[in-house]
Parts: sequence; structure tokens; C-alpha cells
Amino acid sequence: MRILDSCIGCGLCVPYCPMNAISVVDKRATINLDECVECSTCVKAGVCPTGSIEMESELAPGRALRRNFSDPWVSHPTTNVPGRGTEEMKTNEVTGRFKRGFCGIAAELGRPGTGTRFYDVQKVAMACAECGIEFEPLNPVTSLMIDPVKGTIKPEVLNEKVLSAIVEFICPNEKVPTVLKRIKEVAATLDTVFSLDICCRSDADETFPMDKFIREAGLTASLNGKTNLGLGRPRAAE
Repeated sequence: MRILDSCIGCGLCVPYCPMNAISVVDKRATINLDECVECSTCVKAGVCPTGSIEMESELAPGRALRRNFSDPWVSHPTTNVPGRGTEEMKTNEVTGRFKRGFCGIAAELGRPGTGTRFYDVQKVAMACAECGIEFEPLNPVTSLMIDPVKGTIKPEVLNEKVLSAIVEFICPNEKVPTVLKRIKEVAATLDTVFSLDICCRSDADETFPMDKFIREAGLTASLNGKTNLGLGRPRAAE
């Protein structure tokens, strides 16, 4: 993002930046590029009376990475999925991603409204990798890993800031307690917030097999479901 010379310093754009990266200095809006995640919310808000905020058509690799993870109108180049760049786990009744005995776990860092840098994303990924999980290959965070076994991310992107990023993996049910313990431990070292998602098939008696593990970890679950009308047949067998 950049501010053009036509800016009159009205400040109308300031409250629309989710990262608080815009300020008015000497009667002119200024963007802190270290904090800007290239989400383009300031442009899409349409509040600038002179059209002085401009999206750059060509970005340096680090800036382009920020936009790919932060602008919901941009499809991530490694997955061709807009928004956060990964298909939602809760479409499992259609995709059949998680077989019985396994669950999907995702830690979404940076939401709501704080953003995250990849050095924090790497902390979560490495902590989970210690437990012997399998990272989701069709996830843009996984595509940045130089070692998916260890969860390490390319060093040149670790200080890049994005609106949010999801560490996503498949885990055998019996490893869930260890994973939750490590996530709680690493949470205290992060300079951001994150939400934790767990997705699995219900048991035959319609109980949630992860409920016991979640309670034992001292966490509170908010049980959610999603029905995709018209998409009733799973694509994969159990």
C-alpha cells in the first residue's frame, strides 16, 4: 500500500486498518509498512475522499506473501484458495479428509485483529511436529516449511506479518492429549492470539470423542457443526 500526494490528511482511513498501521503525521496519512499486512481494507472501505490510498500492482516477495495471507480477495498461489488459503476442515462430511481414529487440528494465529509474524507460526508448528503429526499438504503455511517433519519455516519469511495464518495437521486420536499439552505450553511464548480447532467424526452413539481430551487439558470446547445442503454424498469412504 502507498499514500499518494493527493492525501489531505483527513484521517478517515485510520480506523479501518486492522493492524493500526495508518496514522496522520503533519496533515498527511502515513503507513507503517512493517505493520501493514497488505490486506487492502483501507482501499476497500472506500472512505478516502481523494482516492489517495493505492494498491501496488507489483510487490516484492515479502510484501506479496503478506497480501496472499491477508487479502480475502486474493487466491493463494500454492493452493488456489482465497481467504486463508486452505479448505475448511468442517466440510469433512463432503471431503472425507478425516477417517475414524484421526482428527484434524488447526491453530489459527492472528485473529481477531492482532495479526501474526511467521516466527510465532513456526513456534506452534515446531511444538506440534514434536508430537509426530502430519501437516496438511494443501495449506499455504505447510508450503513455507523447509522441513515439514520439524515444522521449520523458511528463515527469510519469519519476520513477515500477516493478518492470520493457520497451522493445520492430521493427528491420531491417541496423540491429541500430547498435542494439546504442547500447544498450551507454546501459547505462553507467543506475541499474538490464536484460536484452536479440532475436527473429527462423532462416535456411533453421537458423542464427540475429543471431548474427554479437551476437558482433561483444561480447555472449554464450543461444539460447532456445518451442513452443506445439496452436497450430501461424501467423496471418500470412511
